Amino acid sequence: MNLAESFRFALQGIAANKARSALTMLGVLIGVASVIVLVSFGTGAGNGIRGQVSGLGANTLTVTPTSGGGGGRGGGGAGGGAGSSTTDTGTQTRVAQLTMADAEALQSTELAPDVTAVAAVVSPTSVAATYEGASHTVGSTNGATANYLAINNDTVASGRAFSEQDDTAHSRVALVGPTVAKDLAGGDGTGLLNQTIQLNGKSFVVVGILTAKGSSGFQDSDDRLLAPLSAVQDTLSGYGSINVISVAATSADTVADATSEVEGILDARHGVTAADRDYSIFSAASFLSALGTVTTLITVLLAAVASISLLVGGIGVMNIMLVTVTERTREIGLRKAIGAPQSVIIAQFMFEAVLLSMMGGLAGVVVGLLGSQITISSVVPAVAPWSVFVSFGFSVAIGLVFGIYPARRAARLKPIDALRYE
Repeated sequence: MNLAESFRFALQGIAANKARSALTMLGVLIGVASVIVLVSFGTGAGNGIRGQVSGLGANTLTVTPTSGGGGGRGGGGAGGGAGSSTTDTGTQTRVAQLTMADAEALQSTELAPDVTAVAAVVSPTSVAATYEGASHTVGSTNGATANYLAINNDTVASGRAFSEQDDTAHSRVALVGPTVAKDLAGGDGTGLLNQTIQLNGKSFVVVGILTAKGSSGFQDSDDRLLAPLSAVQDTLSGYGSINVISVAATSADTVADATSEVEGILDARHGVTAADRDYSIFSAASFLSALGTVTTLITVLLAAVASISLLVGGIGVMNIMLVTVTERTREIGLRKAIGAPQSVIIAQFMFEAVLLSMMGGLAGVVVGLLGSQITISSVVPAVAPWSVFVSFGFSVAIGLVFGIYPARRAARLKPIDALRYE
């Protein structure tokens, strides 16, 4: 008996018990499909988040207030701004604030030569937009100076952007994301152009629809609204501190220099040092690097969890092979009695175990690829090729590992004992 005959006997053994073979392969199928689907969702979620952060621009800095530490004079400084904090805290904790004066100070070409643009941003919450009976709670509402659009890599798909003149004139104009436009006007949303909508009861004219940015993770990046800073402060947020200062460095290579310059200006204005800063700065580039590490770790953990089901499928293969060896004891004894060596018996049962896991693995690849086409909660899965090869290879390895024990057990049977087995 040669290897070809052993392979043929293995196929016959699988075909003789179709239902049992199918159930055995099902365990491997579920394991392989789980690895591919979970890794694709992890990869897709990571891609979406990275895409959203990249949309901020590699040379963009975002300055936000943080919990105040001890010491310092607050965010007023020379020139003072609306809502600036001037409390001398001593050992007390003070409220950290950013002001318009801070934003204006960062525009100094002398103190910040590597900064090319600065935008102040306020972000009122719970803004409801209504239009002709339709209502939509806007996911993100920002009032900003006109250069925010360029810093944030925003463009207008229809209509026009608002300008510095709009901000100076306190014009109540707005740019809406595609999600807001479609919800309020229906269709593709362009019917909302040049129409008056109500934002928490205040009238704004929609002058443009923003270019779609898509969804990332569980957040819809198109569910947003932008309006001139002055108009939003007049109607929605009031005049106080600002939420964010967006800063654009002259290039991606000067981000570090621009960060140092911004820190120097704000430290002097707030009377703080590196040890007790009441603001934080993050750049898209550094965040992307950290984010890449986190998403990779999450994806690997998802793959590890899914691999457990693949391991369980392998145990199922070994269990069925042990049953098969028991059922075919007399057959094994007969083959050994007519001269079949142990290697041939081992090859026959190893072929059967590996074939079961391979067929289950191939079916799992097909199911996994199909399952990776399903979008759930705005997460668009992205199939990682390595997950397909690794999961299939792992399924074949499982057939080898979990098939060896039943095969060796069959090969060690003594012909006389096997022939007497009832």
